[in-house]
Amino acid sequence: MEFSTPAVDHPDPQRPDDPAAWPTGRLLSTAARLVTHEWESQLAAHDLSQAGFYVLHLIGEHPMTQRELASHLHVEDQTMSRTVERLERSGYVVRRRDRADRRRLIVARTEQGQSAWQHAGDLAVAEQAVLAGVPDPAAFRRALVQIVQRLGGERFVGRTSGHSTGSPDPDDPVHPGA
Repeated sequence: MEFSTPAVDHPDPQRPDDPAAWPTGRLLSTAARLVTHEWESQLAAHDLSQAGFYVLHLIGEHPMTQRELASHLHVEDQTMSRTVERLERSGYVVRRRDRADRRRLIVARTEQGQSAWQHAGDLAVAEQAVLAGVPDPAAFRRALVQIVQRLGGERFVGRTSGHSTGSPDPDDPVHPGA
């Protein structure tokens, strides 16, 4: 799919607040921020942050220690401690002693946490919020995939095959179970 260069290459100084006059990069950047805000609003409706959602995803089938969670999410132990405390106050996780090593505390998802994770990660709601009003959602997605693949290079290539898989990463917490 080829795209022609838009008629407006640079913002029109006479219309700085008109998105139609913005360069494509600014449009994409603004759209990404707006999608992020929408995602954060969806999570907040379930008393979750992005970090909390990712924790609920990670401990779904395999409870972990806070240190393991911090390592997986590339954050400091203290940051993870605050995230887990918030999830615990919301009733989404419990901390319990590891049976094999009583010195370790294991973080496990509760039924309430499972429900919050499922509802907050509802892809249909997220997709509708992003794609509402887009005339051809499939074409829009194909164009975005092309941009990510072209600019992302090897960062977004399938892990084992050496080429793009065209399917979501099963470990992607933003698209659970996809």
